[in-house]
Amino acid sequence: MKQLSTLVFVYFSVAAHAQQFPFEFWHEGKIVLETSDTLRGLVKYDLQNDMLQLKVRNQLESYTARKVLFFEIFDQSAKRYRQFFSLPYSENNTYNTPTFFELVAEGKLTVLTRERLEYRTVTTGFYYYGNYTRLVLVNIYFLLKPNGKIEQLNNPRRRDWLELMKNKEDDVVTFAKENRLDFDDKFELTRIIEYFNSL
Repeated sequence: MKQLSTLVFVYFSVAAHAQQFPFEFWHEGKIVLETSDTLRGLVKYDLQNDMLQLKVRNQLESYTARKVLFFEIFDQSAKRYRQFFSLPYSENNTYNTPTFFELVAEGKLTVLTRERLEYRTVTTGFYYYGNYTRLVLVNIYFLLKPNGKIEQLNNPRRRDWLELMKNKEDDVVTFAKENRLDFDDKFELTRIIEYFNSL
């Protein structure tokens, strides 16, 4: 029994430390600067600090959101292109500063997101070990209003998204159910919002 306990502890310790996040990798991509110059190479992003790094032939350059209009990467882990924009935003309603946002979907409902790391408590399912804490990647969602104002959504759930979709709710629910799409998965949510925008 003691050996089993040790094995379980080692497994969860390794799993907690082995997790890697998209912002830790270099991605093929391009950056469009405020000067309209387009740079291509390997891109590593840091949304928490609004920083970018670009690697071209072993040369490394760093850029802040103030210097960048837009960047795009091909995320190998998600197998898709992801687009990010530098937009004026005030987190505490003082003054706007350039901030990186990932575009989730654009149209009648334009949704943006930012990634953040948070510690979350996870239940192991083993009687002796109960719960443990691990670092997870969380998406914080925002609405881009027609007037250009960016409004944070507080932990939106399925019901909150459907309320934003007003009289198309039934169509959207049917689409999500037929395609087995989860409102809590960012990339599946993208498909749901794009469908709503197409109606």
